[in-house]
Amino acid sequence: MPITRRDLIRKTLGATSLASLPLTNAFGAARINSKIHGVQIGAITYSFNRLASPDPEAIIKAYSEIGLGEVELMSNHCEALAGAPAMPMFGRPGGGRPQLTPEQIAERQAAQEKLAQWRMSTNDATWKGVRKKFNDAGVDVALLCYNMQDSMKDDDIEYGFKMAEALGVKAITTSTTLTMAKRIAPIAEKHKLVVGYHGHDATNDPNQTATLESYDTLMSYGKYNGINLDIGHFTAAGYDAVAFIKQHHDKITNLHIKDRKKNHGPNVAVWGTGDTPIKPVLQLMKKEKYPFPANLELEYPIPEGSNIVEEAKKCFAYVKSCLA
Repeated sequence: MPITRRDLIRKTLGATSLASLPLTNAFGAARINSKIHGVQIGAITYSFNRLASPDPEAIIKAYSEIGLGEVELMSNHCEALAGAPAMPMFGRPGGGRPQLTPEQIAERQAAQEKLAQWRMSTNDATWKGVRKKFNDAGVDVALLCYNMQDSMKDDDIEYGFKMAEALGVKAITTSTTLTMAKRIAPIAEKHKLVVGYHGHDATNDPNQTATLESYDTLMSYGKYNGINLDIGHFTAAGYDAVAFIKQHHDKITNLHIKDRKKNHGPNVAVWGTGDTPIKPVLQLMKKEKYPFPANLELEYPIPEGSNIVEEAKKCFAYVKSCLA
């Protein structure tokens, strides 16, 4: 009998996943339980970029402190935790791309070459070691975020899939173009690993995942092409996240939770004051028992006197209140 889209996602995210095992099974420590009324809450490590340098281990500590038991791990953070050589940082965090000097450009190129050599030395044990670090802290590595750019060679794409397989994740998430989604589809099918494409609100760019038509297009490229729905960006683009989830839940790998204003409006720091239907979305997940996680993604400027961990705690508390 042919496999359906629903069967595919449920097989990938469902009953045999680590999330369904006893809380202490497969973990070095008791697993942190951040499943609220049946809805798995986690976070993407992108939220904690500020912590990753110089100490990537601080990301793992943050999950423990916040009480999050599921992680969507950015590939650069995975590499840093595995001992990859650090890339030079220019400019201030959150300050946009600085204008690099010729010396800085040369330094970055040398660092990229060093990183490329390091990547050639990695193997399955490299990534299993990273997973163990999270598991020892009680955190499940559920997803790998590996952003696949148009300039990548097929070997670069394969590198991400091999990393994902060794980590034992349920799916890869990625921010990329529709051009790349077509390239990735047969590779995902070869590996039998779902890729969730992350949408933004660049509705004026036909090569971006942003419009309803673009989601239909990327899904048409292959059965392993799924959706990492960012409900904040989706709302900012002018669409109804609740209706979309009802229609396409069998293709969704995970959600990104943030609060944005409509009409391409900003991220708001106090969740619940924007236009994103966070509570209706979470209540829908609770009612329908959807298996995919809802991952916090903090992109707003940190208020003076606070820090990213305290802000994540506030966002998690708001999400809990939405599921009460």
